[in-house]
Amino acid sequence: MKLRKILMTTVAIAGLSFVGEGKTLDNSRITNHIVPEPKSTSSVTSVTFNNNGITMAGNLYLPANMDKTKTYPSIVVVHPGGGVKEQTAGLYAKHLSEAGFITLAFDASYQGASGGEPRFLDNPLNRVGDIYSAVDYLTTLSYIDANRIGAMGICAGSGATVKAAMTERRIKALATVSGVDVGAAGRRGWDGKANIDPIVTLEAVAKQRTAEANGAATMYVPYVPEVGDTTAPKDLQEAAVYYRTPRGQHPNSTNKLLFTGLAYGILFDGFGQADKLLTQPLLIIAGSEAGSLWQSEELNQKAASKDKELFIVKGATHMDLYDIPEYVAPAVSKLKQFYSKNL
Repeated sequence: MKLRKILMTTVAIAGLSFVGEGKTLDNSRITNHIVPEPKSTSSVTSVTFNNNGITMAGNLYLPANMDKTKTYPSIVVVHPGGGVKEQTAGLYAKHLSEAGFITLAFDASYQGASGGEPRFLDNPLNRVGDIYSAVDYLTTLSYIDANRIGAMGICAGSGATVKAAMTERRIKALATVSGVDVGAAGRRGWDGKANIDPIVTLEAVAKQRTAEANGAATMYVPYVPEVGDTTAPKDLQEAAVYYRTPRGQHPNSTNKLLFTGLAYGILFDGFGQADKLLTQPLLIIAGSEAGSLWQSEELNQKAASKDKELFIVKGATHMDLYDIPEYVAPAVSKLKQFYSKNL
């Protein structure tokens, strides 16, 4: 079936295309690796906030022994496409709260425990709006210093966070981890080298929208491939292990993506205008072995920020920076230094 063939070559994480030759995953290194939950000196509280009529679900991490009569710097932490706040975003939010920052990890609108219909829509521009609303929420808290708010995005959350920071001037410092602009990946492939014709996908989306408008069942596609699918790029094979095994899976992270929403991802240009509008201090963290490294390198080259750094974690792949302690540790150390200096 023609449409099925399109789907087999269109999309993994956050509506990205993954055409190209895959490599076999080193299962001895990663499969069934369950990272132990670290002890925490911070506390977490479930919160909700409004986003243009949508109720957003978040986790607010508070430093130990904080004095609510004082004000503190804060950081909005934005999860990857298909992820939820309890996964890698929560891990980084917890680590940063232990360093004295108040951090907020939240589920994107239309996903996880947040509201919004249709479910499983992933529109990067919506995610930009989510970040605006998260900053709004932080400014309502009496113990937040509204002049010291930072943001951090992971994987596809980076593209949305970078885009938000360009126009959200309340964000004073920005960091990315395993950064991905989903639009660039959707047009150029995961490694940036694929010969992709996005019109094929857009034509399929158009056909499906017409079908659904006339009563057909809603179509969904997966964010990540099946565990063991060696045709996908190595990063995405590792993503399957993270999201679809006990290592990182969460019941609210369902690996479902609204097919008709792919058009939004193809259109998105997360790093576009960074040469003019992205002026805040910027820290870009990526693994030396990540297939997505080119995206972090391009962001570093494009950003207008006078204070910017590309920090490479040697030996780390894209997914290693989600939760593998030996790679997360240097990333967190660098993040703490960066935010302490700039917030």
